[in-house]
Amino acid sequence: KKGKKEKERKEKRKKRKKERKGKKEWKERKEKKKRKERKKGKKGTERKEIKEEKKEKKKRKERKER
Repeated sequence: KKGKKEKERKEKRKKRKKERKGKKEWKERKEKKKRKERKKGKKGTERKEIKEEKKEKKKRKERKER
């Protein structure tokens, strides 16, 4: 009985570690992107504008596909 509980605990720990790693990698990618944009000298407002332009492009593309 004790061995089973230990095994379950180990599995849970492994799963949590994997999830945390995924989140960390995602955060790092996001930070890298922000750093890159900062290097180019873009301010927050500019970044927002670029994001909105991308959304518009995506919408247009979806409309074309339909």
